[in-house]
Amino acid sequence: MKLIIINGPNLNLLGKREPEVYGSKTFEDYFSELQFKFKNTQLEYYQSNIEGELINKIQEVGFSYDGIILNAAAYTHTSVGIGDAIKAIETPVIEVHISNTFSREEFRHQSFISPVAKGVILGFGLQSYDLAIQSFLG
Repeated sequence: MKLIIINGPNLNLLGKREPEVYGSKTFEDYFSELQFKFKNTQLEYYQSNIEGELINKIQEVGFSYDGIILNAAAYTHTSVGIGDAIKAIETPVIEVHISNTFSREEFRHQSFISPVAKGVILGFGLQSYDLAIQSFLG
Protein backbone atom coordinates (compact mmCIF):
# COMPACT_ATOMS: atom_id res chain seq x y z
CA MET A 1 0.00 0.00 0.00
CA LYS A 2 1.47 3.32 -1.10
CA LEU A 3 -0.08 6.42 0.49
CA ILE A 4 0.89 10.07 0.56
CA ILE A 5 -0.14 12.77 3.00
CA ILE A 6 -0.34 16.17 1.34
CA ASN A 7 -0.62 19.19 3.63
CA GLY A 8 -1.43 22.71 2.54
CA PRO A 9 -0.62 26.20 3.77
CA ASN A 10 0.56 26.94 7.29
CA LEU A 11 0.60 23.30 8.35
CA ASN A 12 4.39 23.54 8.36
CA LEU A 13 3.84 25.58 11.54
CA LEU A 14 2.16 22.80 13.51
CA GLY A 15 3.53 22.73 17.03
CA LYS A 16 3.89 26.53 16.97
CA ARG A 17 0.68 27.77 15.35
CA GLU A 18 -2.40 28.15 17.56
CA PRO A 19 -1.65 25.18 19.85
CA GLU A 20 -5.15 25.48 21.36
CA VAL A 21 -6.56 24.51 17.94
CA TYR A 22 -3.77 22.41 16.40
CA GLY A 23 -1.85 21.00 19.36
CA SER A 24 1.81 21.30 20.27
CA LYS A 25 3.33 18.48 18.21
CA THR A 26 5.12 19.14 14.92
CA PHE A 27 3.84 17.26 11.91
CA GLU A 28 7.29 15.78 11.33
CA ASP A 29 7.24 14.20 14.79
CA TYR A 30 3.72 12.90 14.23
CA PHE A 31 4.64 11.57 10.78
CA SER A 32 7.48 9.54 12.34
CA GLU A 33 4.93 7.99 14.71
CA LEU A 34 2.67 7.13 11.76
CA GLN A 35 5.55 5.49 9.89
CA PHE A 36 6.32 3.39 12.96
CA LYS A 37 2.69 2.44 13.52
CA PHE A 38 2.02 1.55 9.86
CA LYS A 39 5.32 -0.21 9.10
CA ASN A 40 3.82 -2.29 6.28
CA THR A 41 2.51 0.77 4.46
CA GLN A 42 4.69 3.00 2.33
CA LEU A 43 3.92 6.47 3.68
CA GLU A 44 5.17 9.69 2.16
CA TYR A 45 4.65 13.28 3.21
CA TYR A 46 4.53 16.51 1.22
CA GLN A 47 3.71 20.05 2.35
CA SER A 48 3.47 23.32 0.46
CA ASN A 49 2.11 26.77 1.11
CA ILE A 50 1.63 27.26 -2.65
CA GLU A 51 -1.61 26.18 -4.33
CA GLY A 52 -0.03 25.32 -7.69
CA GLU A 53 2.58 23.09 -6.04
CA LEU A 54 -0.20 21.17 -4.29
CA ILE A 55 -1.98 20.71 -7.62
CA ASN A 56 1.26 19.56 -9.25
CA LYS A 57 1.81 16.96 -6.49
CA ILE A 58 -1.78 15.69 -6.74
CA GLN A 59 -1.34 15.25 -10.51
CA GLU A 60 2.10 13.64 -10.06
CA VAL A 61 0.88 10.92 -7.68
CA GLY A 62 -2.74 10.69 -8.81
CA PHE A 63 -2.32 7.74 -11.14
CA SER A 64 0.26 5.62 -9.30
CA TYR A 65 -0.49 5.76 -5.55
CA ASP A 66 -3.14 3.78 -3.67
CA GLY A 67 -4.39 6.81 -1.80
CA ILE A 68 -3.95 10.47 -1.02
CA ILE A 69 -4.67 11.95 2.39
CA LEU A 70 -5.18 15.66 1.75
CA ASN A 71 -5.37 18.49 4.24
CA ALA A 72 -5.61 21.41 1.86
CA ALA A 73 -6.00 23.71 4.89
CA ALA A 74 -7.33 27.15 3.89
CA TYR A 75 -7.32 26.14 0.21
CA THR A 76 -10.13 23.71 1.07
CA HIS A 77 -12.47 26.68 1.17
CA THR A 78 -11.12 28.65 -1.80
CA SER A 79 -9.49 26.41 -4.41
CA VAL A 80 -11.60 25.28 -7.32
CA GLY A 81 -8.29 24.24 -8.90
CA ILE A 82 -7.48 21.66 -6.22
CA GLY A 83 -10.99 20.24 -6.49
CA ASP A 84 -10.61 20.01 -10.27
CA ALA A 85 -7.23 18.26 -9.88
CA ILE A 86 -8.83 15.62 -7.66
CA LYS A 87 -11.60 15.09 -10.22
CA ALA A 88 -8.96 14.56 -12.92
CA ILE A 89 -7.01 11.77 -11.18
CA GLU A 90 -7.70 8.10 -10.45
CA THR A 91 -6.23 7.80 -6.95
CA PRO A 92 -8.85 8.15 -4.21
CA VAL A 93 -8.51 11.14 -1.87
CA ILE A 94 -9.53 11.38 1.78
CA GLU A 95 -10.01 14.98 2.93
CA VAL A 96 -8.63 15.52 6.43
CA HIS A 97 -8.78 18.40 8.89
CA ILE A 98 -7.26 18.58 12.34
CA SER A 99 -9.99 20.82 13.71
CA ASN A 100 -13.75 20.53 13.31
CA THR A 101 -14.17 23.10 10.55
CA PHE A 102 -17.90 23.30 11.27
CA SER A 103 -17.23 24.63 14.77
CA ARG A 104 -15.13 27.47 13.36
CA GLU A 105 -15.80 30.51 11.18
CA GLU A 106 -18.63 30.15 8.68
CA PHE A 107 -16.34 30.45 5.63
CA ARG A 108 -14.70 27.18 6.77
CA HIS A 109 -18.00 25.32 6.35
CA GLN A 110 -17.60 25.27 2.53
CA SER A 111 -15.24 22.75 0.92
CA PHE A 112 -14.27 22.44 -2.73
CA ILE A 113 -12.62 19.09 -1.82
CA SER A 114 -15.50 17.21 -0.14
CA PRO A 115 -17.68 16.74 -3.25
CA VAL A 116 -14.84 14.94 -5.08
CA ALA A 117 -13.25 13.13 -2.12
CA LYS A 118 -13.79 9.48 -1.22
CA GLY A 119 -14.46 10.61 2.36
CA VAL A 120 -13.91 13.36 4.91
CA ILE A 121 -12.41 13.08 8.40
CA LEU A 122 -12.27 16.13 10.63
CA GLY A 123 -12.09 17.23 14.21
CA PHE A 124 -9.98 14.46 15.73
CA GLY A 125 -6.74 16.41 15.96
CA LEU A 126 -3.74 14.74 14.39
CA GLN A 127 -5.52 11.41 14.83
CA SER A 128 -7.59 12.42 11.76
CA TYR A 129 -4.60 11.33 9.64
CA ASP A 130 -4.39 8.01 11.45
CA LEU A 131 -8.09 7.40 10.77
CA ALA A 132 -7.60 8.25 7.10
CA ILE A 133 -4.76 5.72 6.78
CA GLN A 134 -6.91 3.09 8.47
CA SER A 135 -9.71 3.79 6.00
CA PHE A 136 -7.41 2.83 3.13
CA LEU A 137 -6.22 -0.33 4.89
CA GLY A 138 -9.77 -1.16 5.81
